[in-house]
Amino acid sequence: MLRIGMLTSGGDCQALNAAMRGVVKSLCSVVDEIEIYGFKEGYKGLMYSNFEMLTSKDFSGILTLGGTILGTSRQPFKLMRVPDANGLDKVEAMKHTYHKLNLDCLVILGGNGTHKTANMLREEGLNIITLPKTIDNDLWGTDMTFGFQSAVDIATNTIDCIHTTATSHSRVFIVEVMGHKVGWVTLHAGIAGGADIILLPEIPYDPDVIAKAIKKRAKAGKRFTILAVAEGAISKKEAQMSKKELKEKQAKKKYPSVAYKIAEEISARCENEVRVTVPGHTQRGGSPCAYDRVLATRLGAVAAQLILKKEFGYMVGIRNGEIGKVPLQEVAGKLKTVDPNAAIIKEAKMTGISFGDE
Repeated sequence: MLRIGMLTSGGDCQALNAAMRGVVKSLCSVVDEIEIYGFKEGYKGLMYSNFEMLTSKDFSGILTLGGTILGTSRQPFKLMRVPDANGLDKVEAMKHTYHKLNLDCLVILGGNGTHKTANMLREEGLNIITLPKTIDNDLWGTDMTFGFQSAVDIATNTIDCIHTTATSHSRVFIVEVMGHKVGWVTLHAGIAGGADIILLPEIPYDPDVIAKAIKKRAKAGKRFTILAVAEGAISKKEAQMSKKELKEKQAKKKYPSVAYKIAEEISARCENEVRVTVPGHTQRGGSPCAYDRVLATRLGAVAAQLILKKEFGYMVGIRNGEIGKVPLQEVAGKLKTVDPNAAIIKEAKMTGISFGDE
């Protein structure tokens, strides 16, 4: 009898269900007797032994379903060693649940914070396999995370829709894309959507440079300008601040979000009308795109292979088009950011896109 546990942790995204389906279908094609324990709301379900017994039928028909059938929650890694309100030792509680159910492996789907906790559980002696989930595509050790391309498609569609109204009214439009620490979604959606200016957390901007780019377009007879802005974008002035100073400044919340701050900076330097669009959590929702369905299925299949081979302590990722395993200790705690000197940035600049830095 093979007994596996599964949980999805952190923010939701498209293709979580597709990935779990890939694992279960691959296992069931080889193993006759299998018990599947689905933990509710991420690590919280593991802590408080809140789970549901699942069968292969529960994973049928969910390939196209967004979100996660198990539910999810955010459990900050820095609080994992801190007892809960009732004094419960969270780590010991998770280990207890694992051993009580006599699990052979725990399959964890999540992003950066999730992988830190997964690696900690590995260090505590549990058999762990993880799958790279996040719209941000910021997990080290994999070229792509599932959920990313679906989010890019949604953000791109938003920019596409903005083009017509921006042209009609000769306005400057700012589309704020998800991404606090990294700008992968904004970068790809900005290029795909034909944005004129792209602002990323990794490339601090200068408001004067942005204004100059807008005026240059107007002088060339362009009736509008579209900015794709990551929600974590910061100015060059802010980039020079200490983390504490920047945090204190952002805590004052003068603006609903960074897009409104940038809108005010543009208005002070240009005569154009400026409008802001924030697609927000729509970027996490809906059905996964075809690419994510394929990627999630492939990742799930290889995760099943590792389980059957009893090769634990790995994240399953994709590198150079090939699915493979990456040691969890190499993944945990590492952030994959956009390199300001990357070829894709240089190529975007060649087409005339401004990143607000020069």
